[in-house]
Amino acid sequence: MAYQPAVTNQPGYPPPQQGYPPPQQGYPPPQQGYPPPQQGYPPPQQGYPPPQQGYPPPQQGYPPPQQGYAPQGQMTWMPVPQAPPGCPPGLEYMTQIDQLLVKQQVELLEAFTGFETNNKYKIMNSQGQQVYFAAEDNDCCSRQCCGNIRSFEMKIMDNSQNEVIHLSRPLRCMHCMWACCLQELEVQSPPGTTVGWVKQTWHPFLPKFVVQNAAGETVLTIEGPCLNCSFCGDVEFDVMSADETSKVGKISKQWSGLAKEMFTDADNFGIQFPMDLDVKVKASLLGAIFLIDFMFFEQVGNQEQQNTVW
Repeated sequence: MAYQPAVTNQPGYPPPQQGYPPPQQGYPPPQQGYPPPQQGYPPPQQGYPPPQQGYPPPQQGYPPPQQGYAPQGQMTWMPVPQAPPGCPPGLEYMTQIDQLLVKQQVELLEAFTGFETNNKYKIMNSQGQQVYFAAEDNDCCSRQCCGNIRSFEMKIMDNSQNEVIHLSRPLRCMHCMWACCLQELEVQSPPGTTVGWVKQTWHPFLPKFVVQNAAGETVLTIEGPCLNCSFCGDVEFDVMSADETSKVGKISKQWSGLAKEMFTDADNFGIQFPMDLDVKVKASLLGAIFLIDFMFFEQVGNQEQQNTVW
């Protein structure tokens, strides 16, 4: 007989509670998502404040070199003073100067080969400011063959490259005692207008010169020491009054050191004169430096310097 479950009065297991209770309508809805960003980050405050039109413009660079100023940091030129009435153009600097340093530029070609080159000089005041630049204008043949007796034209220029003084020395023999062989230098300012002369006067063993104005009148004299065969220190030339009774200044050849003296003819000179001296006479005294340099301290290659009057 097939098995039949017993029938009882108990209804059996209670009916399932209609499955699991329904989910509580899922998770509560998000609170409308995350709160919206506060309108994003606050807008930048109109960017950084605009630069004040960039850095202030440079002052148009360094002030432009006044037509010939040396590069910044190398050499300072003397400011141009006001020219007094009747002053030749370019000599107004002389009104504020009572001393000058004339420094010959060392030429590397000359130092290494002995090949004579045109002389060049810087002319500075006592504060180290450059006042003028001087350059010899000569040909190769004269420099190599005529040595220190050579004629030359010397141009002295201001910081605008304007020639303000022109020096002219004729070719004359130095090794005889005749009056026709005495040396002289013409000083022009502006070029073409003679303002003075520097002329050697005869003396058996001392270098002597007179400084004359444009009319040929002696206004000063220059007297040097008895020059011997070698120099190991400064050499001074006294600047005297016309009657040679009082000393008014001096020209000094400054010793530049043994190595420099041995291998080049680069020379340094200093000059002192009264502040109130006529600027034309000051220009003539400046010219006297170059004549003295060529006569007594110039050499060609490795030849000995000419250190005597005759």
